[in-house]
Amino acid sequence: MNKLTRQVLWLVVVGGLALAATLAFRQWTDRPIDNAQRDLQTREWLAVLPPGSYDNTPLQAPLELPAAQLTHSQLLAGYRATLAGAPSAVILRSQAKGYAGPIELAIAIGADGRLLGIRVLQQAESPGLGDQLVDPGLRWLEQFTGRTRNAAWALKRDSGDFDQLAGATVTSRAVLEALQDALRYFDEHRSVLLGARDE
Repeated sequence: MNKLTRQVLWLVVVGGLALAATLAFRQWTDRPIDNAQRDLQTREWLAVLPPGSYDNTPLQAPLELPAAQLTHSQLLAGYRATLAGAPSAVILRSQAKGYAGPIELAIAIGADGRLLGIRVLQQAESPGLGDQLVDPGLRWLEQFTGRTRNAAWALKRDSGDFDQLAGATVTSRAVLEALQDALRYFDEHRSVLLGARDE
């Protein structure tokens, strides 16, 4: 075996060992990374529910959502929260068309039909405008908490009840319409979403 052949063989062995070590490391770290991402997603989703309002693990039991394409938005998923075995809320994952792209929301609706919380999960709005949606200092989304389907679901500039984000009329309307859609959907499918049994 000449010197060149030994060197090539040595490089193949070292390369194979490096590849094996990389794959083993990736296999070893993939599960913890996936678990951490799942935990983060769970915390983001469940942040829309008031503390102490549920005692189950809502995200582990997705709901069937009939007719999920709504007037201004689309429902991507739904989950039921329970407290002491009774339904306490529904979390709906909604997607609306914003100014620059889709806006994805987690919307919690109490068993009484009131909005409990809203969180922006993803958005593709223009920098600056989209940031206003998630800026905790602005607290813009909080104006919707506690509202029902019976509110005047329009911006104040359109003779409604709600303020808009400065310079973001399209974005504001998209979120507002998605919330209204979700409340309407909840009212129309309340028994299915809450798991009411016929007696």
